[in-house]
Amino acid sequence: MKRVIIVHQWMAGADGDWRPWLKSELEKGGYEVLVPDMPDIDTPVIEKWVGHLANVVGTPDKDTYFIGHSIGCQAILRYLDTYRFGPLETVGGAIFVAGWFNLENLENEEVKETAKPWIEGPINFEKIRTVLPRSTLIISDNDPYGALEENKQKFSEIGSKIVILPGAGHMTAEDGFTKFPLVLSELQNLHMSTENKEKCPK
Repeated sequence: MKRVIIVHQWMAGADGDWRPWLKSELEKGGYEVLVPDMPDIDTPVIEKWVGHLANVVGTPDKDTYFIGHSIGCQAILRYLDTYRFGPLETVGGAIFVAGWFNLENLENEEVKETAKPWIEGPINFEKIRTVLPRSTLIISDNDPYGALEENKQKFSEIGSKIVILPGAGHMTAEDGFTKFPLVLSELQNLHMSTENKEKCPK
């Protein structure tokens, strides 16, 4: 069975924004869907988030898909970077919503200190490209945390398809996103791409 793991953003939870709607829609489509509540949501720590995600995922394979929102995208990337994949082992793909490698306009010094390890800690792009064959970044041209061009560039470097939503903010419920059909359709596209590749003659 195809599995989807959805990782929420900073200062949020599993039942916020568009996640309940997306979980329901994916389950209607026959996916197993896991939406964990991540630890210490107000002051997220890389090791805690990656460790918790690793426990939730168990053993990933080509039927494992990820959907991340904001810092949830970072957690997925760092998990993929640290997990010991065997030769030729990959996951199915990932959708990154409001994903970032850098942030601007942070509210205060405490937030900046929390964000600093996530922004400055290295990620092995070469490994990510190897174990994540397909991914899509959905990003807005007016995300309040900025760094649009830098984030687009870095996600392009890991091989992500880039989709820009005009005026969508950080794509939270406050921005009007309690449903998110685009994420659903992009995930289905990843799934179909995987199936078509497997059907191609070697």
